[in-house]
Amino acid sequence: MRQTLFTIAFLCISTIFYAQEDTVVKVHIPTEQKYEFTTVIDIEASAVKSQGNTGTCWSFSTSSFLESEIFRNSGKMIDISEMYNVRNVYLDKSWNYVMRQGKIQFSEGGLAHDVMNSAQKNGLQPETAYSGLIGKAKTHDHSKIVPDLKKVLDAYIKNDKNSKHSDWKKAVDSILTVHLGSPAATFNYEGIEYDAMSFLKMTNIKPNNYITLTSFLHQPFQTKFVLNIPDNFSNGSFYNITLDALVNEVDYALEKGYTLALDCDVSEKTFSSKYGVATLPNSPNESEKSLTYIVKEKNITPEFRQEEFENFNTTDDHLMHIVGLVKDQNGTEYYKVKNSWGASSDRIGNNGYVYMSKAYFRLKTISVMVHKDAVSDAIKL
Repeated sequence: MRQTLFTIAFLCISTIFYAQEDTVVKVHIPTEQKYEFTTVIDIEASAVKSQGNTGTCWSFSTSSFLESEIFRNSGKMIDISEMYNVRNVYLDKSWNYVMRQGKIQFSEGGLAHDVMNSAQKNGLQPETAYSGLIGKAKTHDHSKIVPDLKKVLDAYIKNDKNSKHSDWKKAVDSILTVHLGSPAATFNYEGIEYDAMSFLKMTNIKPNNYITLTSFLHQPFQTKFVLNIPDNFSNGSFYNITLDALVNEVDYALEKGYTLALDCDVSEKTFSSKYGVATLPNSPNESEKSLTYIVKEKNITPEFRQEEFENFNTTDDHLMHIVGLVKDQNGTEYYKVKNSWGASSDRIGNNGYVYMSKAYFRLKTISVMVHKDAVSDAIKL
């Protein structure tokens, strides 16, 4: 029997014609596949919020993380006040800036451990007790806070005799009250009177039970170190493990029902809140295509990851919340990441979530925070 083969590529379909005697059989083989995601793991999380015109993703992501932790422990979803954490951390930043005589970054940015440090020292409040919104405002706008604070702090540092703010601590508190309001000493939640510390106790959150994991080659593995990045003003410690171990620990935690707070770089064109995906195409020419179609991704080595960090292609841009795992039709896995840029805009895909490929995670992640009980025995804490 004689058989001939002709292959014709047309758009995203390759059609193969098999001619067998008088019979022609067409077989359609797709060469381009649009994403089709199915859920593998989906852990309870609160509704997606918008951080508005602020650089406070660190509080939104970590507060969301704490909400999932509270739900895991109690089955109750409590809306934690992001701005209560933010207000207290602004006070800490101001102290740090003054004591370092202005020779340090002063910005809206922060990291997950800043929320934990604040909770340990100041407790927590629910959103119903303190929203940080003034008057009829419905969205957050912190564009004037840092400039106003910095003006006062710089005047004090320079010993400006014309400055009216010799007591900079009172001035800082006054500025924060103007922009964010002042939290009440006590508040009612579900019929019970609390202060911030008793509310923290009620949630059963113990800030010392959380650890931040990372992976870099300039420090020994299985050790803690202070990562020198601009937003680490509080000199938080990171536990260093291998890159493969970092991915394994995230998977292990999710399998056990724990979520993670994520610090990563979102400056790549292939991180898209509009399409709700984050990928790392092997070919730069496929960057736009990768937002809607499956493409081959880069193989990320620890050496390449380190190089991208040291040349500033990977920076601590943004914090989010890993709440699950999905897979595409080929079985490739992606982390389900809760963002804080809202969920209802036409520029927001996947209802405010981003499906992040493991290749993107391996290259662009700075760190993850997780409960110590969610760490495998392979990690020697």
